[in-house]
Formats: sequence, C-alpha cells, structure tokens
Amino acid sequence: MKANSDKRILNGYMTAFLLLFFSYILTFYTAEKLREQSLLVSYTNSLINNFDYLLSGIKDAQRGSRGYFIVGDSIFLSPHRNSYKTVDSAYDNLKILLNDEQYATAINQQQYKRLIRLQNEIKNEYAIIEGALNSFRQNNFKVSDSIVQFEYRNKSLMDHIDNEIRDIQRIENNTMRARIEQLEHYITTLQIINITSLIIAVLLSGYSIFVFNKESTAKHQADEQAAAYRNELEDRVKELHYKNEEINRLRSIEKFAATGRIARTIAHEVRNPLTNINLATEQLQEEVPRNDETELLMRMIDRNTARINQLITDLLNSTKFAQLIFTKASLHYVLDEALNMAKDRIELKNVNVNKQYGDSLPDVNVDVEKMKIAFLNLIMNAIEAMEEGKGILTIATEKNKDKCIIRIQDNGAGIDEEHMLRIFEPYFTSKAKGSGLGLTNTQNIILNHKGIIYAKSEPGEGSTFIVELDCA
Repeated sequence: MKANSDKRILNGYMTAFLLLFFSYILTFYTAEKLREQSLLVSYTNSLINNFDYLLSGIKDAQRGSRGYFIVGDSIFLSPHRNSYKTVDSAYDNLKILLNDEQYATAINQQQYKRLIRLQNEIKNEYAIIEGALNSFRQNNFKVSDSIVQFEYRNKSLMDHIDNEIRDIQRIENNTMRARIEQLEHYITTLQIINITSLIIAVLLSGYSIFVFNKESTAKHQADEQAAAYRNELEDRVKELHYKNEEINRLRSIEKFAATGRIARTIAHEVRNPLTNINLATEQLQEEVPRNDETELLMRMIDRNTARINQLITDLLNSTKFAQLIFTKASLHYVLDEALNMAKDRIELKNVNVNKQYGDSLPDVNVDVEKMKIAFLNLIMNAIEAMEEGKGILTIATEKNKDKCIIRIQDNGAGIDEEHMLRIFEPYFTSKAKGSGLGLTNTQNIILNHKGIIYAKSEPGEGSTFIVELDCA
C-alpha cells in the first residue's frame, strides 16, 4: 500500500517536472525573442528620433537666417550656427545605425542610400543659406532681389528635404508598428505559457498535496503528539529550573535571616563580657600604679576591645533590617551615581564601562542612599575582579513583568562553585584586604527593599550579579 502510494507521488512529481521543464524552455525561447524584438523596436525608434533631430536642425538654420534678414541682428543667427552640430550629430548617428550589421535589412540599405542623397541636398541647403547671408551683408543688411531668389530656391529645396525625411519616417513608423505588434504577440505568448505553467503547477501540486496528506495523516498526528510531549517536557524542565532558582533564593534569604540571628546572639554574648573587660580596665587604670609597661598593656586592651566591638557593630549592621527612607527614583540615576562614586577606581584600572540601559524602565521605590551603597559594592567587587587595562564592566537593565532587573557583569576570573555557596556569608572573602561584609551588606539592603539578589559565574568567564526589584 505504501509502495503504491510512494509510486503515485513519484509519478506525479516526475510529470510535473517534465511539464514545467518544457514550459520553462518555451519561456526562455519566448523571452529571448521578446528581447530581440524589444531591441528592434528601440532601434527603429532611434532612427525616427534621429531623423527628427536632422529635420529640426535644418529648420533651425532656416529660422535663424530669416530672423536675421528681418531684424538685422546677428543674435538671431545663434540657431543657425548651433544647427551645424545638431545636423552633423544626427547624420553620424543615422549612418552608424543604418550600417549596423546586427539590424541589416533590405529596407535599411535603401534608407542608407536615401540618407546619402539627403546629405548632398542638406549641403546645398546650407550653401543657399550662406549665400543669402553673404548677399544680405554685402547689400548693407537690406533684402535685395537676389536674397528673394535665394529664399525661393531655399523653400523649394527645403520642401523636398522635408518630404524625403517624412517619407523615410513613414516607412520606419510602419516598420516600428509591425515590430510592436510582433512584440505584443511575444508578450501574449509568454503570458499564456506562464499562466499555463502556473495552472499545471497548481493542479499537480494540489494532487501531490492531496495524496501526501491522505497517506501521512497518522504521521502528522504522531509528530504533533511527540511535539506536545517535547513541549511539555521543556515546560517541566523550565518550571523545575525556576523552582530550583526560587529554592536557592529562599535558602539565601533563610541563610541571611539565620546569620542575623546568630550575629545578634554572638553580639549579646560577646558584648556583655566585653563591657566587663572595659569596666575592669578602667578600674585597674585607677588603682594600679602608672608606668610605661602598664600604660602599654592598658592601651592594648582598649584598642582590641574597641576593635572587637566595631566588628560586632559591622556584623549587626550588615545583617539587621535597617530603617529605610523610601522615595520614587530612577534606577538609571542611582546606577549612574554609583558609577560616579567609583569613577576613580574605574579610571585607575582603566576599565571600559558598557551601559545597556533598557528603554522606558519604570521608577522604583527605594532608599536612594542605601541603594547607591549596594550598587557601589557590586561595582567595586567587579572592578577588583578584573585585570588592569582589560576590564569590561557591563551594566544592563530591563523590565520583566512587574520586576526591574539589574545585571552587573565583569569579565574577570569568575568564582568557583565552592565559593559561590558562601559569597554572601559574613567575613567570607577571597581578597587579601577585604572585610567580607560588602556582599553581606549589599544583600541586606536588597532584602530590606523586598528585592532579590543572586549571582551567576563560571571560572574564567567572569561573574554576573542580578538584582530584582519591584517596579513602582
């Protein structure tokens, strides 16, 4: 059954191919004839136009001389002088056209002979005009009987030249009409071939489509079902990927909250004995006799207790929910301000900043100063991660549904998977002089704005920090 169906389809395609191939051959043949006939029409039209130029030039010479006779001003001779160039150019073009072997016909040979005779008559015409002009000048610019005689001869010869050129143009017009009719015949033939080819192609295509659809309905159904399964699987994979990202974000938030609780507990447990140490130190300073050694030890105790106290304060500030002053602001303005704050570092490391701000990004409700600090931390981390003179800092923004997305990307060394799990932990840093609280503080600011921050990185390919905030 399937073999018979395939054979019918193959026969249909072969028949369509042969018919269309034959129609294409006819089309090419007709198109070539159409091109040849178009050239002949153009050639004949050129002959007619050049005979018009020839006759027009002779009449210009005659008109200019008559104006000169009437007024006596040489300005009227301008058409007469210009006519020489027009007549010579038209005559040369006609000689070339009538001698063209590509269009050689018996009619063209007769026309060429008539053109040669016309040349002599035109020379006589110009000789008569020049004789009349000379006589006019010699007679003190007065019309004499001799000039009248010249004009009678001029009129007789001009009438003969005019009739001769008109007769030649009549023959060429008849030839052009015949060629145009032949051209229209070829055009009609080509249209018939094209329409016939189109009808054949449509019929055979319809037949092939009918047979193909009839025999492949089950295959289409199977393909559609497979496509549906594939789309469903892709949707499930996307949903799973989204769920995993959501879980990671929730874990990050939960981890941050747990870190805050631990930090507050540590602060409470450490500050109480730290306060006792400070009180005891003050008591000792009052009771113990002063000398250089005791002074040194007391200052050491004060300095280290102050340092411990400051570390605890920094830890608490980076993990507690701060009091924010919300105002509606442009994210682009806040990012530009953060970039301006990092301008010295950008110039010092010769970093190229590439802004890809989205169009029509809505404003957000943020604490502008806090958000500047958050973006500045991300920008400074990106700058420090890149090599001097090779860094490209890309800052992109876009709107996705009701979220404003900010991406801060560098082309540095990237972050390995082990470090990625700890980048937001307090006091975790890979920098020699880092405090390890910058990203923790940044995360705290973003979370206080009910936003989300997460990172994507591959070793050797740079890092991207993504911040999502609610649009105002």
